[in-house]
Amino acid sequence: MADIRITAGDLVFLARLEHERAPETCRYFLSLLPYKTQFVHVRWSGEGCWVPLGEASVPFTFENATSYPAPGQMIFYPGGYSETEILLAYGAVCFASKLGQLAGNHFLSIVEGLDQLPTLGKRALWQGAQDVLIESLA
Repeated sequence: MADIRITAGDLVFLARLEHERAPETCRYFLSLLPYKTQFVHVRWSGEGCWVPLGEASVPFTFENATSYPAPGQMIFYPGGYSETEILLAYGAVCFASKLGQLAGNHFLSIVEGLDQLPTLGKRALWQGAQDVLIESLA
């Protein structure tokens, strides 16, 4: 079942929040919705798009953390060694910054539209930042 809709231009994805595995991260993310942002292609991590959040402080720490999100998994890095950020994997990812490998909280999984992820990633890579709207379906 989907909780979230992610719209990037003509691409629409439906996603499920990982409430049981990352409850604090999900609770915080829901408080941001609707969330207008831009996905930028990652610099260090491989095939992913990210939302840099700088020195933003978040009210959670590590839960359900991974360095290797699968395509369609979104992770939230709460900051520390590098800046706070959100990353969506569209292909092979080893989550990292210029300081080295990191781990972020896997809190959201795309359940519809996985086949469109490479298109989103390639647009971010070749055309630049992609406008995105993330909304709750509740």
